[in-house]
Formats: sequence, structure tokens, C-alpha cells
Amino acid sequence: MTKQNIVIIKYNAGNIRSVNNALLRLEQEGEITADPEKIIKADKVIFPGVGEASTTMKHLNETGLADLIKTLTQPVLGICLGMQLMGSQSEEGDVNCLGIFDEKVKKFQLPDPNPQNLKIPQMGWNQITDLKSDLFDASLEGKYVYFVHSYYVALGNDTAATTNYIHPYSSALQRDNFFATQFHPEKSGPVGEKILKNFLKL
Repeated sequence: MTKQNIVIIKYNAGNIRSVNNALLRLEQEGEITADPEKIIKADKVIFPGVGEASTTMKHLNETGLADLIKTLTQPVLGICLGMQLMGSQSEEGDVNCLGIFDEKVKKFQLPDPNPQNLKIPQMGWNQITDLKSDLFDASLEGKYVYFVHSYYVALGNDTAATTNYIHPYSSALQRDNFFATQFHPEKSGPVGEKILKNFLKL
């Protein structure tokens, strides 16, 4: 694959290094930066994240990154919290998010009764189904990927993959040049590697 100019947006959220390590396995490298000029000029932009929605949105608004991300025209991939922050609103801290996608972010509620002994957060491997995006191909239908999250994105017009935990929810979203996954492709073995490769081919 041709070497690309890939930027990983640096902000007050974790998990950035593991994303870059996954790119290195694909013989690519991301530059971790918050520099608007570098972000705008990148071939691909990755918006990862592990953290809390309201404090992170405050940081994105204060630094101008919130407005910048919404204007990007190249392929952008949000991961985990990055996906949730691209939704319209989050119950985590009751905060308005970037609004790139219409879907809202809600907190999982355990069923009562709970015969399967489900826990929050969902932590571990689960399936992706009903795939509807260039991020995926037919071979990925029903494959298992790695999740860690207590909040989920509701099903809606932008849903590009569905996962069932307590109930069905959006495990991936797409609208125009914006792509997002609730799961961690960088921690999902060969399946995640293929999804990242598909993103780099867009």
C-alpha cells in the first residue's frame, strides 16, 4: 500500500498510541497532532478516544478542534469515544456533541431480570452484522471485534453495522466522508486490521 499522510488527532483522551501501533503493522504511520494545518492537509484522519464525553467535548470546543473536525473533507475515522463524540448528544455528562451523525449516545441499562448475567461495561468480543459501508466487505459479516464501553449509539439512519448487547445498537456509523466504529479495530486482530486497511483504501 502506498505510504499515506495519516493524522491521529491529539486531544485529552487515551488510546492514541495503540492506534498508531496498528498502523505500523500495516506499514503506515500516523502523526499524532492537534495542529489544524496538519489535520486539514492529511490524506486520512483518525479520531480515537477513551475517556469521558463532557470533559472531552469541553476540550474540543475550547481548542477549536470541534469546529475543525466538522469541516474535514477527507476520510475521517472515529473510534470508540471518537465515534460517540461524532453523534448528536451524549447522556454521559448530558452534553451536545459534534452532530456529524444524527444518532444519540445513551447509557446501557441492565435488563431486569438478567438471566445471562450481563455486565456494564460491555467488555470483550462481539459480532458485527448488517454491514453497510465501504469500511467493510462481505467477508466481515458476523465477525467478532473487541469492545469496551458503557454507553452506546442508538440505531438510526447512519448505522453502518449493528451489534447486539442487551439490545441492538450501532457498532459503526457512516455519513459521507465520516466513518466511525464503537469497537476498537486496533485491538481486534486480523478482522480489525482488515477494517483499518479498508479505511486506508478509501
